[in-house]
Amino acid sequence: MSTHKHDEIIDAAVRILLEEDRCITVGFSPDGISLRFPTTRKLAEHLGIPHYYVLPRFGEMERDGLIHRAERVGISTTAAGTERLLAVMAERHGERAKEVLGAGVLRALEIRAAQASSSSPEG
Repeated sequence: MSTHKHDEIIDAAVRILLEEDRCITVGFSPDGISLRFPTTRKLAEHLGIPHYYVLPRFGEMERDGLIHRAERVGISTTAAGTERLLAVMAERHGERAKEVLGAGVLRALEIRAAQASSSSPEG
């Protein structure tokens, strides 16, 4: 099992997307794909912690290049964040992800995320 420092938040996001929302919003750009993250309030509620505990964690994730926050737009993953989210999804929630997304879509997202990550300057 991975010990990536942001996996607790990423895993909570995956569970919200797959179990509660039962959908994932995907954005496509020349830089790769991005996935819409649940709100900080929804994540805090899911984790059973105050909202203000989640905010610094998102700041760390943004500094580490995993997410991008835009006021009044929301939070979405960067190329690296998409790759990490999909890895956690496959590792911990693979069957559920296949049910919600379909095996072909999940695999296509994983391939596209890996391509974007390997072609990025940090990748």
